[in-house]
Amino acid sequence: MGALRSPARAVRLAAALWIAWAVVVWNVVFDHTIVVAGRAYILAASIAAQNGGPFARMDDWMRPAVNRGLWAASLSAALILFTGVVGIRAARRAR
Repeated sequence: MGALRSPARAVRLAAALWIAWAVVVWNVVFDHTIVVAGRAYILAASIAAQNGGPFARMDDWMRPAVNRGLWAASLSAALILFTGVVGIRAARRAR
């Protein structure tokens, strides 16, 4: 327990936890975006098949979703990392 009281070690641990959280959030946001787009495509394809409309191409639905997912996930992770850096710096100054 005493090893965590070292300020340098505590800072490294805090930074590692903020980074891990950002990576997890990036994956969750990206995956959610892709899953939602996949479900929307399946619905559009089934409606097109039932109504005899034009074939719904998966590429038309998933490529924009990948771009949206990359942007949303990256911005979410960047916000978390920014918050972590600001918080760690503030905690260091308070000591």
